[in-house]
Amino acid sequence: MVLPPLSPQAAADTPALRRLLDANLDRAREGLRVLEDWARFGLERADLVSRCKDLRQRLGRLHGEAYKLARHTATDAGAGLTHPAQAERQRPQQVVAANASRVQEALRVLEEFGRGIDPVLASEAAAIRYTLYDLDADLLRAGQGAAARRRRLEACHLYLVTSPVPDLDAVVAGALAGGVRLVQYRAKPESTGPGGAPLTDRERLQQAGALRELCAQAGALFIVNDRIDLALAVDADGVHLGQGDLPPALARRLLGPDRLIGRSTHALPQLQQAIQDGCDYVGVGPVQATPTKPGRQPVGLAYVSQAAQACPIPFFAIGGLTAEGIAAVRQAGGERVAVVRAITEADDPAAASRQLLSALGRSS
Repeated sequence: MVLPPLSPQAAADTPALRRLLDANLDRAREGLRVLEDWARFGLERADLVSRCKDLRQRLGRLHGEAYKLARHTATDAGAGLTHPAQAERQRPQQVVAANASRVQEALRVLEEFGRGIDPVLASEAAAIRYTLYDLDADLLRAGQGAAARRRRLEACHLYLVTSPVPDLDAVVAGALAGGVRLVQYRAKPESTGPGGAPLTDRERLQQAGALRELCAQAGALFIVNDRIDLALAVDADGVHLGQGDLPPALARRLLGPDRLIGRSTHALPQLQQAIQDGCDYVGVGPVQATPTKPGRQPVGLAYVSQAAQACPIPFFAIGGLTAEGIAAVRQAGGERVAVVRAITEADDPAAASRQLLSALGRSS
C-alpha cells in the first residue's frame, strides 16, 4: 500500500501507528465475523449475514500489507491479556453485545488515529461505525424475538381458531375487544368464500393480512394454520401444524428461530414427540366430537389430565368446548383452551370471549 505523505507528528510514530491500526483492523474484522456467524447459524437470517459480511469485507479491502508487516506480537504489551468479564458471557446475546461493542471501539480507534496516516481508512471506519449501531440493534432484536413471543404465549389462555364465516374481520375484532390475545387463521383447502366458490390463495393472503393487522393493533399473537408460505408473507408470529403437515424441524428451518410453532396432538406419544421436536405449544384434543374435525374420535378429558402431568410447554385443550365445559377442563388440569364455534358463531364475539375468559379465571 502506498501511503500519503506524513506530517512530522505522524512520521515520528509511523511504526507504532501502523501496529495500532493493524491491531484494530484485526479486532474489528474478528468481531464482525462473530456477529456474522451468529446471524448465520444462530439466527438463520441471511439478510443479517449479508450486512455483517459487507462491513467485514469493506474493512478487509483497506487492511493493507503495510499494516500487516508492522505486526510484532512479541513486543505487544497487551497480547494475551484477558478479563474476568469474558467468562461471564454465557448467553449468545451477551456474546453478540460484547463483540458489537468491541467492533465499535476498534472502529473509533481507526477513525481517530487513522486521520493523519490513512484518511480513507478513517472515513470508512466512521461510516461503518454508524452503520453498526443499527445492525447491533437488529441482531439483538432478532435474538429476543422468540423469547418475547414465548413470554406472550405463556400469558395467553384463550385461543381463537377461525373458520370461514361471514364478516370474519368483524368476528376477530370482536374477539380481540373481548380479551383474546392469540388468534389462528385457519382456511383449509376445501374452504369457500362468501359466494360459495373455493378460496383462492390471493383471497387467503388478503384475509390473513387483514387479521394480522388487527392482531398487531391489539397486541395479540397471530398464527397461520398449515401454510408456512402464508405465515411468512404476512409476517405472522408462527404456524400451527397438524399431524399430517410438514415436520416441525423442516418448518423451523423455513421459519427461522424467532417464530412460534404449534402442533395438534391426539395422544400422549404425539405430545412427547412435539416436545422433542421443539414445538412451542400443543393442542390437546379433540376433547369432544366437533364438526370442525369430522371423523376424529374425541379423546375426552383423560388426555387433558395426561397433558397436565407431562407437558412442560403451554397446551390448549380443544374440541367442542364452550364456557359451560371449561370447569371440567380446569378440573382435569387444563389452564388453556382453544375454541372455534364458541366465538365465530356467537351473536356477540366480544361478549362470548369475555365469558370464556371469565370461566378460565383469566383476562387474556
